[in-house]
Amino acid sequence: MTAIAWPDDTRRQDFEAWLAPLVQAHGLLPQSLRPASADASFRRYLRIDAGDGLSYIIMDAPPALEDSRPFVDVAGLIANAGLHGPAVLAQDLARGFLLLADLGERLYLQELQQATPGQAHKLMCDAIDALVQWQTRLDGSTLPAFDETLLMRELALFPDWCVAHEFGVSRDAAQREQWDKICRLLVDSALAQPQVPVHRDYMPRNLMVTEPNPGILDFQDAVRGPISYDIACLLRDAFLSWDEERELDWAIRYWEQARKAGLPIDADFGEFWRALEWMGLQRHLKVMGIFCRLKHRDGKPRYSTDLPRFFAYATKVALRYQPLKPLLALIEPLSGDALQTAYF
Repeated sequence: MTAIAWPDDTRRQDFEAWLAPLVQAHGLLPQSLRPASADASFRRYLRIDAGDGLSYIIMDAPPALEDSRPFVDVAGLIANAGLHGPAVLAQDLARGFLLLADLGERLYLQELQQATPGQAHKLMCDAIDALVQWQTRLDGSTLPAFDETLLMRELALFPDWCVAHEFGVSRDAAQREQWDKICRLLVDSALAQPQVPVHRDYMPRNLMVTEPNPGILDFQDAVRGPISYDIACLLRDAFLSWDEERELDWAIRYWEQARKAGLPIDADFGEFWRALEWMGLQRHLKVMGIFCRLKHRDGKPRYSTDLPRFFAYATKVALRYQPLKPLLALIEPLSGDALQTAYF
């Protein structure tokens, strides 16, 4: 068993006091407690076994740093929609501990990285099925709006953390004006799209291979937002890239299923694809900022190693659409050698 480190003795004592009544209620074996995973936030996940052979997941989310209420709320929405997420079996929101059902250890990302083309196609189609179900059945009425303020705040992460902190570049007034125009185009495109429940991180790293449909993780930031957002996440992932032929195949399958399901999707696939690419660009610029913030503020440098993938995504989209071409002059001085090994 791996020893569990705690930031201080008070946090450890809070955990032990919370866990004690659950040991008997669920037959837990405290000696089996071990790390399960961590994410880019201040949350971490522990796995614990029970005497009946089952295992459970414990979310450790210090309340001063993470609010667990959205996770609990969206977990309920997922269950009501007939989707597969980790059920919340016990909670202490004041102390930031949750006991969750364990969806296993078959992460979509790892499965896709070693899958044959046929296996990958099956996994991606299952993820598309679940996404359409998410968009049609999940009640998004209580979710926050993915509005202009949030979209602009996300885009600001790129100049603040990637441009300034990672590359040490200061932009002049003309460059800042050009950046503002690009942001305006991307935000207007996003706001013009039909609004549906949006996961905001619907990618293989947050999906599990489970039956009867994929397990969905890391959903606490769900919002009501652009219909293309989650499929853009899935097809142009932070940790895995596909050739465009497969991207288009899966995008068309999603578009056809969404239309059949009655979702308010554009009847012209070409226009939907453009909106998806622009939405993906907004996300990729945001993610580059987040990855650099993780490195420079939070001491988590490993995420920034995927910056070349995102420069490749951004360059490809900016080259394709005339209104976005001014972005090239803003990112090429940063990407430099990164594009020599880009993941096209």
